[in-house]
Amino acid sequence: MTDSWDTIADWYAGLLRAGSALNDFNRDVLLGLLPDVLDGCRVLDLGCGEGIIARAAAARGALVTGIDSSPRMIEHARSAASPGPGSQVYAVDDGCVLGTVATGSLDWVTAGLSLNNLPDLDAALSAVRRVLIPRGLLAFTVPHPCFEAPHATWTRTDADGQVRRVVGDYRAEGFWRSDDPEGVRRAGNQHRTLSTYLAALIRRGFSLETVTEPWPSDRVAAAQPRRAGLPPFLAVRARRD
Repeated sequence: MTDSWDTIADWYAGLLRAGSALNDFNRDVLLGLLPDVLDGCRVLDLGCGEGIIARAAAARGALVTGIDSSPRMIEHARSAASPGPGSQVYAVDDGCVLGTVATGSLDWVTAGLSLNNLPDLDAALSAVRRVLIPRGLLAFTVPHPCFEAPHATWTRTDADGQVRRVVGDYRAEGFWRSDDPEGVRRAGNQHRTLSTYLAALIRRGFSLETVTEPWPSDRVAAAQPRRAGLPPFLAVRARRD
């Protein structure tokens, strides 16, 4: 059977709720792009998965709508919804369309490791632009395009015995699926270059405010020492023009 986000949803929710250093770090990186206080702000969490970002935004006072194309993920998000001070509602929706979301109804859109799962980046960014108010903000993370390219792997060098990252086929944009039975990308992933992400934002009417490549936290480095010298994510905040 070919895996999908529905088929791995139970495993993924269990992984995050047991405490995933990398996913917790991603949440913290994304939250770092948002204000500390979001009282009354209307936030859409695009590709919310089991709700890790949505819950954190609601804890800052945001009124959060989480959408995901996986019904099973939405079930997990609803089951883990936490009480105020903000609120959370969840719906199944296509991130390239956002058909359940009204035009000009949101202050923020967050997308934690989700734009890389959508087949049409331009359509997704057009949908995000439509649902944001003028000057509204998009904050997102994706796996770092340079180091999580298709078929990237690790190798031990002869010179110093250190394990190094072999980048893989960075130019090979498009859908690919990992053969790692314990990796999330066994459900599939869209690889795009760093310039593709940034150019698409500009083309779809966004101004870049922040672009960062956060270094791994101590907890991530301890859990995955090979990643200590590489940024695992690209993090971006952009404003709707």
